[in-house]
Amino acid sequence: MYLNNKPIPQVQKLKYLGIIFDYKLTFRDHVNYIAEKCMKLTFTLAKSVKINWGLGHKALKTIYAGAILPLLLYGAPVWIRAMEKGKYKNKISRVQRLINIKMAKAYRTVSSEALCVVTGMTPIHLKIEQAAEFYLHTRSHIKDTEQFDNNKEARFWQHLAETVIRTSEGNEKDSPLQIYTDGSKTEKGVGSVIAIYTSGQNIRTLQFKLNKKCTNNQAEQLAILKALESIDNTYGGQKGYNVHG
Repeated sequence: MYLNNKPIPQVQKLKYLGIIFDYKLTFRDHVNYIAEKCMKLTFTLAKSVKINWGLGHKALKTIYAGAILPLLLYGAPVWIRAMEKGKYKNKISRVQRLINIKMAKAYRTVSSEALCVVTGMTPIHLKIEQAAEFYLHTRSHIKDTEQFDNNKEARFWQHLAETVIRTSEGNEKDSPLQIYTDGSKTEKGVGSVIAIYTSGQNIRTLQFKLNKKCTNNQAEQLAILKALESIDNTYGGQKGYNVHG
């Protein structure tokens, strides 16, 4: 193909309106581009961010929200499908993790989830999904956009203890057994406990000790498993019971 007597070269990717399109529409090159660009900005900021001096949390948060986040969210409705692949999602998450470490002045061993809680920043993959959904919502000509609380600070988030999840309403006669399970990990060790109640009275308590290398999640899962086994072996004839983890 020629344009003004000049051949048009065939390429594997092209940049249009700031978004890099590859011939397979995987947006791999676009993700790599914005991740590299944001990492350079973060490393430049890192020179002025030290543990005992330099830019503080509020200054870094302002820079992140005004300079880095818009780059990460630009054109999100177009390339949102790329976030379905873990390698692209992790590449974008590493950018936020680095700036979160600088914000919190934390060690590199701190998990990304914990850093988001400490800094009050929404995980970047959720922000990207939110930006894409907000675009689709506005394109559908629906005026109510209050459900997208994208600027809500962490102190206004609903506490987990205030959230009530109820799946069904049952009669106490239909569920005579109430089983409570718990697992915990402390300096003394890792353990699980099960308490079985009927008519408000504790009729059986089981305790299990795990290896110190086990996690708190493993202790909780073991408690639930042993509770179900105990119910099946001892109270197999009962038709109803409730297990509270």
